[in-house]
Amino acid sequence: MFGALIAYLDSIKARDPAPRSRMEILLYPGVWSVAWHRLAHALFRAHLYFLARFVNHFARFLTGNDIHPGARIGRRLFIDHGFVIIGETAQIGDDVTIYQNVTLGGTDPANGIGGKRHPTIMDGAIIGSGAQVLGPIIVGPRARIGANAVVTKDVPEGATMVGIPARQMLVDVTAYQRDFVPYGTPCKDALDPMTQKLESLQREVERMHRELDELSAEHGERVAQCADKEEQERGCA
Repeated sequence: MFGALIAYLDSIKARDPAPRSRMEILLYPGVWSVAWHRLAHALFRAHLYFLARFVNHFARFLTGNDIHPGARIGRRLFIDHGFVIIGETAQIGDDVTIYQNVTLGGTDPANGIGGKRHPTIMDGAIIGSGAQVLGPIIVGPRARIGANAVVTKDVPEGATMVGIPARQMLVDVTAYQRDFVPYGTPCKDALDPMTQKLESLQREVERMHRELDELSAEHGERVAQCADKEEQERGCA
């Protein structure tokens, strides 16, 4: 038990450069949110729903995070800062990082999968601040959801999603191989989807210019050949 707590605190320190010690991390509201949720979830599974809800509301009052007692959470979840909402049928894997003001929200049960209304977040995923992940979708392992993104469709493993609605970014291999991206958001213009689209259009225009130059040169050669041929014909006459 003590070893698991130390490993949990060390995993948070690896993802957050701010704390100077493990004791400081013990003051984080996200740590207490997860601890209170473990108790609420145990009560929920024992069908003690009122007590589970009471613990849930008490924890929300203390920490600002609202985690439904029915949500299933894996090991070493790090909620950085707070004001996070996690719905009843949400499932979170191991080593997931969630920043402030994130919602793992539900949709109409009629559109879900057997009552599954909330997302499944796989191991190692990062959900950036303000992101809204909605519906019974799957966010793949090591995926990164950028700040304020709205995600309503499945996210492939290792993908980086940004925007409203969220779109997958083309990330260079150096950024892709990094173990951790703060807020799940690469802060480079070169990785912005609009910048990438503009660069793609510029490359397309350059290609069309090259093809036009080649066609112009070919046309000029044909005109010169025809002129030479006409000169030869007139000389023979």
